[in-house]
Amino acid sequence: MNVKNLCLAVVGFALIGLTACTSKNDKTCQNEVKPIEVAVPERPAGQQDVIQLTTPKLDTVRVGFVGLGMRGPGAVQRWTHIPGTKIVALCDVEPDRVAKANEILVKAGLPKAAEYSGSTEVYKELCDRDDIDIVYIATDWIHHAPIAIYAMEKGKHAAIEVPAATSLQECWDLINTSERTRKHCMMLENCVYDFFELTTLNMAQKGLFGDILHVEGSYIHNLSDFWGDYWNNWRLDFNRKHKGDVYATHGFGPACQLLNIHRGDRLKTLVAMESIPATGPELVKKYSNEDGSDFKNGDHTMTIMRTEKGKTILIEHDVMNPRPYSRMYQLTGTKGFANKYPVEQYCFMPEQVDEKVVPNHENLSAHSAVPVAVKDAMMQEYKHPIHQEIEEIAKQVGGHGGMDYVMDYRLVYCLRNGLPLDMDVYDLAEWSCVGELGAISIENGSAPVAVPDFTRGAWNKVDGYHHQFVK
Repeated sequence: MNVKNLCLAVVGFALIGLTACTSKNDKTCQNEVKPIEVAVPERPAGQQDVIQLTTPKLDTVRVGFVGLGMRGPGAVQRWTHIPGTKIVALCDVEPDRVAKANEILVKAGLPKAAEYSGSTEVYKELCDRDDIDIVYIATDWIHHAPIAIYAMEKGKHAAIEVPAATSLQECWDLINTSERTRKHCMMLENCVYDFFELTTLNMAQKGLFGDILHVEGSYIHNLSDFWGDYWNNWRLDFNRKHKGDVYATHGFGPACQLLNIHRGDRLKTLVAMESIPATGPELVKKYSNEDGSDFKNGDHTMTIMRTEKGKTILIEHDVMNPRPYSRMYQLTGTKGFANKYPVEQYCFMPEQVDEKVVPNHENLSAHSAVPVAVKDAMMQEYKHPIHQEIEEIAKQVGGHGGMDYVMDYRLVYCLRNGLPLDMDVYDLAEWSCVGELGAISIENGSAPVAVPDFTRGAWNKVDGYHHQFVK
């Protein structure tokens, strides 16, 4: 029985009605619906967690790319600018895509890479090579986990585009494979390297916002200009077959880093709700010439979570309807506030602002955003060390304004220096799991669902989220 079926099997027990209180003073009676529990498989014998995993230093990081459609070519181009790398192999179902990716290498003055194409299984030939250290996976979502698992089994690290996993079962399979092989398995979440997000994280780590209580994130992006570009219509098809927030990580990843998830706190409970599927069925008619009445995912999905320490997170998803692009990115703390969309802004208690950075800081209001000049001065003062190092080249190379380059550079930096990666397989699982967990909640009347501890007891082994640097 897979994880989903097992968890649904206990729904009848978990949704027992409210407990009956015999006394107003009875503290054991909380009048709360018990959350639906999902299975947490025992760690296989002989395995250990991979928190803060380090592997031998790599003088040159030799990479093979699998998936050269929408995201892959940009990654190939970025890696031509990263020192200490060698692009060994390129793979895609379509041979013309492989050839075009090789043209990127030739244009950069680099030797052509080995080419693999022709089937959805040809990636195995790439992974079987003995001259590749990491497999970079940018395929359609349903092939992410199988390719990564095969790569790790063949002794390679795996870097996977978002979302890395489409189900709880895949989350556990990736965790178990990474733990058994002692290979890195990282999800390529670029938005945690955005200049506003990373600067704000640095501020938070220095205590400017006080105790962070609530964080919001989203993926609001009308994909009307892109639906026809997805190979075999895979993205719309996935939304057609699945409920829940199927693409949460761009908003969720930065939120989890702010709250030190599995680094002193953990996700505990989730509740999800959705609108009706209105635009989705019409898109099926347009792109598939089929009746879209079986479309499962609501146009707009909202997921609310609570952590072990009582912090809250709100994540939203809508790729169907006309709205300005937004990842939300908002935090509320006891001493300050930050918001990226629709306008980048901060609000602080006056005593949180250093008078050396902002003269007359005592005149700042705690109920309105600081002036733009003050925001800019503070962002310069608290620019993250990563951006201090590579901001200029990142903006030159590009990739969503440079954050894609920062993501790839940091991956290579950590591998070359034998450091723990900025994101690990537990981040991957936690940021990917809300799709299926949200679906379980929605299918049971928006009932609360317990978020499994993917670290299996090691969520407070590390105190706070921190990037690693060579000392």
